[in-house]
Amino acid sequence: MPSPRRNVEGRPLGTSASSSSSSPGSPAHGGGGGSRFEFQSLLSSRAPVADPTCARLRASESPVHRRGSFPLTGAGPSQAPPPPLPEEDRMDLNPSFLGIALRSLLAIDLWLSKKLGVCAGESSSWGSVRPLMKLLEISGHGIPWLLGTLYCLSRSDSWAGREVLMNLLFALLLDLLLVALLKGLVRRRRPAHNQMDMFVTLSVDKYSFPSGHATRAALVSRFILNHLVLAIPLRVLVVLWAFILGLSRVMLGRHNVTDVAFGFFQGYMQYSIVDYCWLSPHNAPVLFVLWNQQ
Repeated sequence: MPSPRRNVEGRPLGTSASSSSSSPGSPAHGGGGGSRFEFQSLLSSRAPVADPTCARLRASESPVHRRGSFPLTGAGPSQAPPPPLPEEDRMDLNPSFLGIALRSLLAIDLWLSKKLGVCAGESSSWGSVRPLMKLLEISGHGIPWLLGTLYCLSRSDSWAGREVLMNLLFALLLDLLLVALLKGLVRRRRPAHNQMDMFVTLSVDKYSFPSGHATRAALVSRFILNHLVLAIPLRVLVVLWAFILGLSRVMLGRHNVTDVAFGFFQGYMQYSIVDYCWLSPHNAPVLFVLWNQQ
């Protein structure tokens, strides 16, 4: 039986072929397997150690990590939700009809007051009429009316005259008290185009609502028309004086239109209080006795 063919080195031919067809990574591959093992060891030794801080930063920048998703393991405590906005900073998405109406009326009031303030300064369109408007301002001031009433009361020699003047003095004092109280409560600033060159102002006179000149004009006019016997032309002049005085407050820029309108209403109602609490020698004899002694 013939022996198998051998190569030059004396090995069988089948063995040489199988050795050449083996994989490079097998142990039969001689030095190739050792080189691949050394290369993988080198790569594993050069791989960076994972930093938990960098991992969290990369996770937060990932598009998958969004608000409301589950927090990552190892991340810090979740931040508390922001505090709610204060009431005045919130947007009223459903305002009431009354609020819209009030805001609209306020805007119309400011616009109309600025249009009518034609004497607010010397450079205004009616600046030449400003001295006359300021003279009307003095005619409705509280100090001249108080001093004039006290002087007439001291010169009066009849019980009827003293009674009327005593109640006029009571009305003027009541007007000053109520106007100062309302101005201190409302604290509405005077118009921006107003010049603070008014005649004898007090601390509450920096506020605008209501107009003290308008309340005094309505109160005094109604008092005079009810307790003095005047001819018709004089009665018309009294009403015109009250109306022009209230209009001059807007033209000078001292007040807004609503300040004067409410002032007229308040003055009209104040006379009703004075008429209800009318002072006489029967219900307030002490006042008249003390005044007679003076």
